[in-house]
Amino acid sequence: MEKMSIVLALLVSLGFFYQSNQVAAYNASGWTKGHATFYGGSDASGTMGGACGYGNLYSSGYGNRTTALSSALFNDGASCGQCFKIICDYKSDPEWCIKGKSVTVTATNYCPPNYDESSDNGGWCNPPLKHFDMAQVAWEKIGIYKGGIIPVIYQRVSCKKHGGVRFTINGKNYFELVLISNVGGSGAIKAASIKGSKTGWLSMSRNWGANWQSNSYLNGQTLSFKVTTDDGVTLLFTDIVSSNWEFGQTFSSKVQF
Repeated sequence: MEKMSIVLALLVSLGFFYQSNQVAAYNASGWTKGHATFYGGSDASGTMGGACGYGNLYSSGYGNRTTALSSALFNDGASCGQCFKIICDYKSDPEWCIKGKSVTVTATNYCPPNYDESSDNGGWCNPPLKHFDMAQVAWEKIGIYKGGIIPVIYQRVSCKKHGGVRFTINGKNYFELVLISNVGGSGAIKAASIKGSKTGWLSMSRNWGANWQSNSYLNGQTLSFKVTTDDGVTLLFTDIVSSNWEFGQTFSSKVQF
């Protein structure tokens, strides 16, 4: 107990607090069937940007092991940042699957429905299909290029990210639009709050993708954030933004989920 108290005290002194409700949905042991295609070109240049708002996926730390999700998986942006381990279902398609290989990808984009095409012939992302439109580089780890579309089994897994959580502050005056990226653990954000040095905690709302907004005047104040991922883990990022911050800047934490 004494050692535990010392550890907790150290965490508080470092400016964050850890809370877990042991939900951890991403540790589920079962596998789910789906399909996967690819996009973005061999250099993944066509995957930059995307519906989660991460921008340049190389500079933001996501690289080329990324995927767009169909509506059944994207959940209106709540799934941004989730990580999935994907295996080509060799038993179902030995011609185009690479046997015994898997790849782990992060959700960074949305694959919209195409109702002009049937769900089994071009409308791969139509509801209720669970479909991954993966970066080509990642897809070719498990599938043969000429196949185009492959059956897969997938499982949500914990995200392993290098460096701390990043907060990019956009907007103007009474509107802060904060992109929260490079989130480990669950990877997906359920709730976020912001605190100025002259305010209490202010709840933020999801604007789009991984962008969260606040409608408060916080210019000239030191900023703190409280972030909760969708498995119930909460971290406090105390005074992570100095009082002379400007819109357009990115601030990185020293801690990670």
